Amino acid sequence: MNIDLNSDLGEGCEHDAELMALITSANISCGFHAGDSATARTALAHAAQFGVRVGAHPGFADREHFGRRELELSQKEILELCVYQIGALAGLAKLVGVPLNFIKPHGALYNMACRDDRFAGPIVEAAVLLGLPLLALPGSRLQQLSQGKGGFIAEGFADRRYQPDGSLVPRSRPDAFVEDPEEAVRQAGWLVRERGVRSLCVHGDNPHALDFVRVVRAALVREGFVLRAFT
Repeated sequence: MNIDLNSDLGEGCEHDAELMALITSANISCGFHAGDSATARTALAHAAQFGVRVGAHPGFADREHFGRRELELSQKEILELCVYQIGALAGLAKLVGVPLNFIKPHGALYNMACRDDRFAGPIVEAAVLLGLPLLALPGSRLQQLSQGKGGFIAEGFADRRYQPDGSLVPRSRPDAFVEDPEEAVRQAGWLVRERGVRSLCVHGDNPHALDFVRVVRAALVREGFVLRAFT
């Protein structure tokens, strides 16, 4: 069975190059919540070097809170926000010589779109307009609204805990994060076997990202999974 291993990169964190050598897909920041054109271009170049598939990682224009504060925008504003960011990254990707393969919203935009049609609808519209599949939680509103319109890839997080309804535990709670790499391995297995995810994420800004990715990657290979990008 194939499984994709992804990480959010191009956000100005220190381990991008090392992580790029271990993953199969990279969600590159479009510069609104973190990073800039230079960090994005560098991440794209590293992806080209290691044969990693790349996707756009648009977020709220809220650098102070790293795009993780929920904001109320109109559907028109959300559509414009996403198309603008994805278009900019697509241009940089063309400059580097790599194709853009998917879209994964960032932070609060991701979480709000997973549960609320007001945010999911414009993001699906942007994905259809640009001809790119979406990467997000299985069972989310993004998945439901993508049906019959555009591609969708189910994603799970090895370093975040889940609520009973399948949503992520809010970051404000002390139990939001998986701290032990071995727990991350167990959760990765549960996500693949029980939740049907095709792509596993470890956040690039996780202080333990390198350890987590190495341990999760080794466990997946040991269990017979083939690490391969989903597109």
